[in-house]
Amino acid sequence: MSGFNQSFDDRRKRAAEAKKALLERFSARPDPNDPAVQARAAERAAAQAEREARAAERAKAREAQKAAAAEKAIADAAAREAAAAARVENEAARLAEQKAQRDARYAARKAKKS
Repeated sequence: MSGFNQSFDDRRKRAAEAKKALLERFSARPDPNDPAVQARAAERAAAQAEREARAAERAKAREAQKAAAAEKAIADAAAREAAAAARVENEAARLAEQKAQRDARYAARKAKKS
């Protein structure tokens, strides 16, 4: 709570000191043409390029995985459709066999009667 007993001049003096420190910090920055700054910038650019390359690889892998999943879904659907067709065919064969047996029994009854 030291701020309560400060005069206007003290506050103005502290603000000026803060501005001066900020200016010194800004002016202490190295020149953009400095080799060390350029080396750090090149390192950052290389790291960014590596990140982008990894992101592209992940995207490519994700697309390949999606394509494989789509192919698997198509194959599964085809297998289900083939199984359904086989069930329908088996059911039709079973019904035809039952009808043939029924007709044979009917014919045998008719043959006994006549």
